Amino acid sequence: MFTGLVQAVGQVERRGAGLLVTGCQPFAPLQLGDSVAVDGVCLTVAALVADGFLADVSEETLQRTTLGAKASRGGSVNLEPALRLADRLGGHLVTGHVDGAGEVMAVEALPQSWRVELRWRDPGHERYICEKGSITVDGISLTVAGTAEEGRRFWIAVIPHTWASTALRDLKPGDAVNLEVDVIARYTERLLAGRSHAGEELTAAWLAGHGWH
Repeated sequence: MFTGLVQAVGQVERRGAGLLVTGCQPFAPLQLGDSVAVDGVCLTVAALVADGFLADVSEETLQRTTLGAKASRGGSVNLEPALRLADRLGGHLVTGHVDGAGEVMAVEALPQSWRVELRWRDPGHERYICEKGSITVDGISLTVAGTAEEGRRFWIAVIPHTWASTALRDLKPGDAVNLEVDVIARYTERLLAGRSHAGEELTAAWLAGHGWH
């Protein structure tokens, strides 16, 4: 688990069938088997190198996230080590399991912040987006400032500290980003769906027991 509070900005590049991630010095040392969120994607340390690590990646990871394309050109990535039980939860609970890709629609510099407008490329997740709710963008815990198209399009307000401390500052319209919805919202939906189904079964059983069909 992660918090979505980025601790370093590093670099990612292809290395054989895997990825080389560097820039981990701010939260080193790492150990084999450690988990690190790289642009919001949970990767496992398979080998240690100077200032970073090597990670194996599956076809699923390369297809569902931006890491493959970003690694091919040596792009900047947001880095966060896994949450420890004694750590403060300053952001929100982040699993590092990307739900889908989003596209940057606009980046606007305001007097005291930046407004970044995003749109889901992968449909089906817009129902999890609500104003003042949490969203993870390239591994960064952010708050939804507003929505349109029933959540398909939304925007975030980025404060100067987050802008300066993460790779958000490199985003431009047309760029792809990794998006992860609030895990609590996803599990709440699942539980409520299960309760509704159970209620329907109980109602049907009661009606059948009383001669109703």
